[in-house]
Parts: sequence; structure tokens; C-alpha cells
Amino acid sequence: IKMADDSRFPDVDTDRSEKNEETEIVVNVGGVRQVFYGDNLNQYPETRLAELINCLSGGYDSIFSLCDDYDPGKREFYFDRDPDAFKCIIDVYYFGEIHMKKGICPICFKNEMEFWKVDLKFLDDCCKTHLSEKKEELEEIARRVQLILDDLGVDASESRWKRCQKYIWKFLEKPESSYPARVTAVLSFLFILISSVVMCVGTIPDLQVVDTEGNRMEHPTLDSIETACIGWFTMEYVLRLISSPNKLHFVLSFMNIVDVLAILPFYVSLTLTHLGAKLMELSNVQQAVQALRIMRIARIFKLARHSSGLQTLTYALKRSFKELGLLLMYLAVGIFVFSALGYTMEQSHPETLFKSIPQSFWWAIITMTTVGYGDIYPKTTLGKLNAAISFLCGVIAIALPIHPIINNFVRYYNKQRVLETAAKHELELMELNSAEGKATSSKSELEDLARGGKEGPFHSSRLKVSHSDTFIHLLSEEKHYRTRLQSCK
Repeated sequence: IKMADDSRFPDVDTDRSEKNEETEIVVNVGGVRQVFYGDNLNQYPETRLAELINCLSGGYDSIFSLCDDYDPGKREFYFDRDPDAFKCIIDVYYFGEIHMKKGICPICFKNEMEFWKVDLKFLDDCCKTHLSEKKEELEEIARRVQLILDDLGVDASESRWKRCQKYIWKFLEKPESSYPARVTAVLSFLFILISSVVMCVGTIPDLQVVDTEGNRMEHPTLDSIETACIGWFTMEYVLRLISSPNKLHFVLSFMNIVDVLAILPFYVSLTLTHLGAKLMELSNVQQAVQALRIMRIARIFKLARHSSGLQTLTYALKRSFKELGLLLMYLAVGIFVFSALGYTMEQSHPETLFKSIPQSFWWAIITMTTVGYGDIYPKTTLGKLNAAISFLCGVIAIALPIHPIINNFVRYYNKQRVLETAAKHELELMELNSAEGKATSSKSELEDLARGGKEGPFHSSRLKVSHSDTFIHLLSEEKHYRTRLQSCK
């Protein structure tokens, strides 16, 4: 079929032999005109462009089911879609794979691929990574919006205990929800600091007292402060456990395990002090109590619950395991090599401090990490040269992973701020739409998005002007198919 000669609405010849390599169609996408040949399009007959070859025989209904407009005079198909995304998608007909250009929203590009009926398997792996990251961002925004909606909404069908449980959970877990909750969070933060200071001050000999048996112990006043702090931590943990919506997840959470480790030593040492003497020797009881008291340092990690900076740092270190692993492996190899060389080179000196290779490990560690205690040092010229080389290698090894770790920290911190802003933006859009009476809340659609998603086409007359690439369709129960790719800010 030659698509550029006749001015009337064409009738397609039913003879399939004419659909050869000379068959061509003219497509106009967003003002960009493209000509395609049938031999290329027929490689993927399930795509929308391949279906255009046979649509003319079906009349106007068949044509307009595939495109937005059609010019019989020019025999040109019009599509009100994104031309930049289309230029990337047509690569599948020539190269068998698709690469997404920089600056195109991955979710919008996925929607374009669905419109042109091109399978996602043709998208290159590097571009699939961007798509999966964007999906995770949308799911995170959906989760945050849902949490805010759950806090704002009150289900009249819930029992009084359920409502009280939700209130306690919101009060203890979300300091920004109210002024009393914020005060409680600050008070909890102060208790953590006070208990940590008391633990440190209690080890000062001048502040300790001597019991009847001549053993030093913490001052009774410090013990009373410690007891008050533990009482607060215990009450806080029990209330959070009771009000938790998912108690198994709560118990297995890392920060909650830290809370238990901060509380448990006090009660175990208290039990051993009063009952352990009857079951074991007094010296063993005191050693066990002392060992448990050391576990009180775990409470300092409770500060991470109130510090977004510590949480971001923890996440950055988790994302930097590869870089940290390379650093440790490099240091391990260097320590082994330089300690062996140092031991060998120092054997000629009569007053050598390198008695064995395992003992030399300590010297290699403090040298490569630039600590340099000076308790073990080389005395020969070759040994000093070996020490200088090990020192320089240690500096290089430590400096290399710093930049990726900082990048991970900054990237995660900025991402959290963007997600927080996006969640607020979605709530503002929902509030505005609700005020205008144009939409109602749809909780099931949010759940679908959070499960991975139906980012199906959607538009409203107001959002066509300005639309965010992280927009979550929460408000409309009707599903309209948009005719123009909405721009991403």
C-alpha cells in the first residue's frame, strides 16, 4: 500500500502479497513526521504501528481505535503523544532494543511503551534500573500519603480500643502529629542523654562508694537516676508494643531490638543481685552484673530514633557495603604483605621488635590506618622503607571509598527531602480536588500503586497544564485515557 498518492479514503487491497517491503505508512507524532516501511514494522506485529498497516480495511472505526486523527488526503496518521519518547521507542524496529534518553520520566516512558504496545523486555537493562528506582519512589510516596491519610481519617466502625491504640501509636511514633507528642519525643531524647551521662559518670572513682565488703559501687543517687530512666524506657517500649499495628514486625525491628538490649541488662542484673547469690558464687554474680552493665552502651543507639541524620548515615553505610568491603579487602592484603616484609627485613637487627609475623600484623594495622602508636617500629633501612610504602598505601586505601560513601549519603538525604515534598504536594492536590468537587478519594487505587503498580494513563482538565512526574492518582474512581503526555517538572 502506498500511503501518499490517493486523496480519497482508501480501500486496502486484501491481497497480502502487496504488503511487501515497499509498504509504507506516514505517522505524525506531536508534529514530528515519520515514514515507516512494512518490512520493519512486521517484525513486531503486536505493536500499534504494525497494526496500522491493516487498519484501513476496517474503516474509520478501526483507524480511530489506533490513532487520534487521520488525513485521507495525505494518508497520514496523527498521534497526540510525546515525540521525544517516540523517537526512542522506534529504535526497537531497527536495533531490537530501546534506550531511554536522559531527561525523560521513566514512568511516562513506560506509559508510552504501553501505548505503542511495545513490550518492556526490549528496554535495556540500564534503563530498567531507572524505571525500578522511579517505581520505588512512587511506592514510597504512596506509602507516606497513605500514612498521613490514616492519621487524618477516623473510622467510626472501629472500636474504642482500636481508636485508642491508633492514638497511642501516633502519639509515640510521630512527634510532628501534635505539640504534646513533640514534647514527649524531646523528653525521651533527654532521658537517653541523661542515662548515657549517668553511665559514664558512674565509673569515676571519686563518685563511687564502698560497700560493706570493700567493693566499689555506683553512688545511690546515680542508681536512682538510672532506675528512673529505665522505668521511662520500659513504659515507652510497652506502650509502643501494645499499640503497634503489627507486633511481629515491631519485635523484629532493629531499633526495637536495640531498645530491648538497652532495658534488659538492668532487670537481669537486678535479678542476679537479689537471687544469683543463692545459685552461684558471689564473685561470679558480680562478674555477670558487670558484663551486663557494659551492655548499657546500647542505649546510645536509641538516639537514631530521634535523629534523621543518624538514620541517613546508617542507610548510606548500608548502601556502601561494596566500597567498604573493597577497603577491608585491600587493607587485609596490605597488612599481610607488609607485615611479612617487615618481619623478614627486621630479622637482621639484633634488637628487632618484630618477633613474629602475627605480631607484625599489629604494626601493619596501626601503620596503614595512619595511627602509629610507636610501640613497634622498624630499625633497619629496608624496614623503614617498607613502613613508608605501607603508610602511603594505607592513605590511598582509606581515601578511595570516601567519595562514594559521601555521595550515597547526599543522594539519600536529598531523596528523602524530595519524597517528603512530593507527599505534601499530593496531599495539596487531593485537598484542592476535593474542594472543587471534581474527585473523591480512592483508597484501592493507592493500594494498587503501592503493590507495584498501575501507573495507567490518567488525566484531568486541570492537571494537564501542570503535572508532576510523581503524581499518584488517588482521587478519581473513573479512569480516563489521556491524549497528551503530561509534562514532568
